[in-house]
Amino acid sequence: VTWGRPGEGDTMQQTFTVLLFCILMEPQPELWIESNYPQAPWENITLWCRSPSRISSKFLLLKDKTQMTWIRPSYKTFQVSFPIGALTESNIGLYRCCYWKETEWSKPSKVLELEAPGQLPKPIFWIQAETPLLPGCNVNILCHGWLQDLVFMLFKEGYAEPVDYQVPTGTMAIFSIDNMTSEDEGVYICRTHIQMLPTLWSEPSNPLKLVVAGLYPKPTLTAYPGPIMASGESLSLRCQGPIYGMTFALMRLEDLENSFYHKKPIKNEAYFFFRSLKMQDTGHYLCFYYDGSYRGSLLSDVLKIWVTDTFPKTWLLARPNPVVQVGQNVSLRCRGPMDGVGLALYKKGEDKPLQFLDATSINNNKSFLLNNVTNSDSGIYSCRYHLTWKTSIRMASHNSVELLVVDKPPKPSLSAWPSTMFKLGKSITLQCRASHPVLEFSLEWEERATFQKFSVDGDFIISNVDGKGTGTYSCSYRVQAHPNIWSHRSEPLKLMGPAGFLTWNYILNEAIRLSLFMQLVALMFVVLWIKWKCRRLRIREAWLLGTAQGVTMLFIVTALLCCGLCNGESVEETEIIMPTPKPEMWAETNFPLAPWKNLTLWCRSPSGSTKEFVLLKDGTGWIATRPATEQVRAAFPLGALTQSHAGSYHCHSWEEMAVSEPSEALELVGTDILPKPVISSSLPILGQDLQILCKGWLAGLGFALYKEGKQEPVQQLGALGREALFTIQRVEDKDGGNYSCRTHTEKHPFKWSEPSEPLELVIQEMYPKPFFNTLGSPVVTPGSRVTFNCSTPYHHMTFIVYKDGNEIASSDKSWTRPGPSEAHFLIMSVGIGDGGNYSCRYYDFVVWSEFSDLVELVVTEFYPKPTLLAKPGPLILPGKNVTLHCQGTFQGMRFALLQEGTQVPIQFQSVSGNSADFLLHNVTAEDSGNYSCIYYETTMSNRGSYLSMPLMILVTDTLPKPRLFPEPNSVTSLGENVTLWCQGPLPGVRYILHKEADATSPQRWGPTSNDGAFPITNISNASIGRYSCCYHPNWTSYTKIQPSNTVELIITGLLPKPSLLAQPGPMVAPGENMTFQCQAEFLGSTFFLLKEGTQEPVKKQRPRGYRADFRMPALRNEDSGIYSCVYYLNSDPFKGSNLSDSLEIWVTDKPPKPSLAAWPSTVFQLGKDITLQCRGPLPGVEFVLEHDGEEAPQQFSEDGDFVINNSEGKGIGNYSCSYRLQAHPDIWSEPSDSLELVGEAGPAAQECTVGNIVRSTLIVVVIVALGVVLAIEWKKWPRLRTRGSETDGRDQTIALEECNQEGEAGTTTNSPSSTSQGISVELPVPV
Repeated sequence: VTWGRPGEGDTMQQTFTVLLFCILMEPQPELWIESNYPQAPWENITLWCRSPSRISSKFLLLKDKTQMTWIRPSYKTFQVSFPIGALTESNIGLYRCCYWKETEWSKPSKVLELEAPGQLPKPIFWIQAETPLLPGCNVNILCHGWLQDLVFMLFKEGYAEPVDYQVPTGTMAIFSIDNMTSEDEGVYICRTHIQMLPTLWSEPSNPLKLVVAGLYPKPTLTAYPGPIMASGESLSLRCQGPIYGMTFALMRLEDLENSFYHKKPIKNEAYFFFRSLKMQDTGHYLCFYYDGSYRGSLLSDVLKIWVTDTFPKTWLLARPNPVVQVGQNVSLRCRGPMDGVGLALYKKGEDKPLQFLDATSINNNKSFLLNNVTNSDSGIYSCRYHLTWKTSIRMASHNSVELLVVDKPPKPSLSAWPSTMFKLGKSITLQCRASHPVLEFSLEWEERATFQKFSVDGDFIISNVDGKGTGTYSCSYRVQAHPNIWSHRSEPLKLMGPAGFLTWNYILNEAIRLSLFMQLVALMFVVLWIKWKCRRLRIREAWLLGTAQGVTMLFIVTALLCCGLCNGESVEETEIIMPTPKPEMWAETNFPLAPWKNLTLWCRSPSGSTKEFVLLKDGTGWIATRPATEQVRAAFPLGALTQSHAGSYHCHSWEEMAVSEPSEALELVGTDILPKPVISSSLPILGQDLQILCKGWLAGLGFALYKEGKQEPVQQLGALGREALFTIQRVEDKDGGNYSCRTHTEKHPFKWSEPSEPLELVIQEMYPKPFFNTLGSPVVTPGSRVTFNCSTPYHHMTFIVYKDGNEIASSDKSWTRPGPSEAHFLIMSVGIGDGGNYSCRYYDFVVWSEFSDLVELVVTEFYPKPTLLAKPGPLILPGKNVTLHCQGTFQGMRFALLQEGTQVPIQFQSVSGNSADFLLHNVTAEDSGNYSCIYYETTMSNRGSYLSMPLMILVTDTLPKPRLFPEPNSVTSLGENVTLWCQGPLPGVRYILHKEADATSPQRWGPTSNDGAFPITNISNASIGRYSCCYHPNWTSYTKIQPSNTVELIITGLLPKPSLLAQPGPMVAPGENMTFQCQAEFLGSTFFLLKEGTQEPVKKQRPRGYRADFRMPALRNEDSGIYSCVYYLNSDPFKGSNLSDSLEIWVTDKPPKPSLAAWPSTVFQLGKDITLQCRGPLPGVEFVLEHDGEEAPQQFSEDGDFVINNSEGKGIGNYSCSYRLQAHPDIWSEPSDSLELVGEAGPAAQECTVGNIVRSTLIVVVIVALGVVLAIEWKKWPRLRTRGSETDGRDQTIALEECNQEGEAGTTTNSPSSTSQGISVELPVPV
């Protein structure tokens, strides 16, 4: 802005050139006129002066730049009056006013010019624009007439009549120019007159010139000698445009008012010279030019000028790692805060720089490259700024990177979790860690030379079964760049054990086992004893039969009770125990016409964890063992075939603790004959196509398919690899029969193989294929749980799941559930080798179903993540096409495109290169969302990459509003730092910050940012205000742009703090209403309600009185928190008061439940106490502890700590706690979660402890009772025997019939004793 100050020129003309940016000025006091003679105001004039934001104790009135009078009111106030009286020649002139700001006078108000008596004051004229003055924007022109009830007229140069007029109620009129065009350019003035006297006009205001920018191309702005200079040095800025004879202007964005320069050169360029630079000259500069009609150009690009005595610090980063092997390439990435300057790489000990990067290379993210490093490249590297011009700036300190070139990577670290001591039944996880990316870790056991485990993540689980886990371990690793070179071994780590205490379940199980064994032995002895004593037993010995029965019943009862012992709840789903995948076997030769001259057998596994391969002949003969290569395969050379090589070959793959199934057998018949092929087919279904696969073992062979009963081949195929696929279209009944295939060499004379084993095709009806899917996404990470669902509408079916064509799991018939059949198959923890193509089918007794559709299970996080880009951009108009380009690392992969919210990938592509393009046709709003992609290999268990970074695709013709929010808060104090974040839904856009102009200056546009961050440091009065933002895509787009929400940046501490109350109180139930009352000392204020933890005010209000009532209806639990309030005066906005005292609010019908924890653990140790710690979120509470649901009155605590001892076992049980507010003793909180204290070790399985204890107690009671009975009977046995021998010659025995004979009822047997007595006694005794 350029103007001539009043009194400095003959015409006293003030000229404004309005440009893109506004002037940031300190708020001025307001000066106006009041008179009690509306038709002749000069008869009695009173001047009023008002401060914009604060009360003051002194006001000053100036006339013609000299002090006229000052007033000290009796109390501090906002405004005072200066009576002038009747206007005469002595008191005409230029008036301004100031107010006292504690330590100094404020800036003066706008100039009020009082003309001679009989004339109105001269109005003042300025502009206000909500957007830059570009074609199509809106502009407000403001005219201040000093008096009320005036008529305002707007005139434009070249027009006799006014272009607009207004009759406002105040002292100022606003003229709006909508949709500004080049026709609106020109010089404007403003005049006023009294409504009742239309002939009495004021003097015209100073002219205002409007310049519409953007009509000419933008110029270029360059700095000489460079954009980075030291203080005191000279600098020349050159602004060059394409048109001659223009006027050039230069601006510094940080201080537009004092850094606005004009030059009118003859040529098409202008130089702006700085003789001695100062630190405050640092900033962002731009320039433009305009013609004599005030039609301006676009603004030049912003040029950052640095004025500094010391360069800022640079940083350096080595990729992929500062520790590299000989022959590897290293990238050294150097960056610094200065733009537009080159960088140089230095090595310690060398004076000259090694490499240079110019500013363009830095902007393109290029780095310093060290190719094929050797040991001589080891050293300490640093980077510095490299200037092409001379300057006295000192080089500051800079960080450095030490590059270490080794033949072996450094050793890793090895640790054990949870400790190096084995607990009974527990495992230990050994964690091998390195400081840089690793391809694979290896674990070695010093006590076993052949032991070796491999892991991708460095975790190894070691169990101590039979004490075989103890010993000394070490680990090493290898990196991606050199997979054949292993690092140095880590320090050895020794595992010891077992240690710890026996658990109750362990002792119980061992006792049950021993009891069952002893009872079984006892039962066998009883059976043998009965067989031996069965023929004749005396009555006194008959009790032994009852004892035998008791022992038998004891065994039965004990067995039944033991069967009731449980180990936990069973799982309904069928868990898939993943078998080790079957390897693939084939042959290769370098004699394609006579392969038997030199043959090599190859074996490959689809599992990435395979360690070695074994080749066997005829099922048992061990040929050789080979370690697995990086491609997970191994070669077994046989050489020239002889008769000794004839036989059937297959191979196995070995993993850590498992051996795979054998591969398909490769049969070598002998010399001069090709290996016998293997034939297989899909299910023959009537009316559908059938594919028959013939596997020939060697590449480059021809294939022929034969059907039994026909001499000639049914089909023939040329050399297509190691296998051929024959297709029978629309299978009919006549296609059934036995098929075989043969292979032959490619050229004549053909050498044929033996026919394959016959394949019988039986054409039959089949059930339709089942529905097969995963409960969740089929793209999973290692360790995830995957559940497959296979279902059919048919009842009582058995399901089978296949992986890559091999059966891996089956389910039983669902007889108990009526309705359609369904089965769930789950993998508890997915491993890298569990990926693959899964399918399922079902069957009843005789009929099978078709195979289901394949489900591709992809296990991610094995390969590096790809990148996903959108062409032409992520912002798409409805109905257009967009291509999503997924760029991977390796070739020959299969790519999948995923959309957030969908479980299954929406597109698949198998490509030969390392990238795939996914086309979305005629996109609609439903296609908007986040997309990502992966790639995976189809030959190795679908091992996939990490997911790419999500890419937001937006289908719309209008850009969504961005969100503007402050960090940490929009209400802050002077000198603090605040960052305004502008965040939109799209990546790759440029954000622009707007600051809303005040009533006296044009709109100001802020800087741009690529990440949406706008830091505002050392906040002052110039920083406060109302902000908004918008964003512009970097790609071509025809969508509309919407501004964001507004954020008011307020500073505190300038006014007395208000008071804050909550009605009806600080605690209410959810759904109730609450009113916050914030009261200040002054009228005309705007109030804000703040909540701790939020970035912006919760509510804003502008009441008429001294108090603002913030009504909060239907409060929720999340509305609880700490609140405060602040206000500022409407006359001086954004300069706020001190914060009110904090007020904590709780929204709950019950205070939130506390947490209960035990220290040091929940297991009692012998003679040790446990401290239960109850913690709640509220202060000023009293805690109570409950044991097993019964409140213990003595267990109260104010700090929440309760000491529990386990004397006589009374401390074991379930505990919970609650609390009450001391201010509200009748309101108790919810009880905490229950916490169980157990004995010295505690139960191992809580699910069925009670049932086990009851059953075990019954077993013990039965055994003890039996022991008591046996003891009593054993004591009776000698007395019985003695009493029988002491009878007086009378034999009291009763003869019993043998066990295998039946006694007849009614038969009598007389003993001698009975005869002598004359009595016959018959005692039938059943056995």
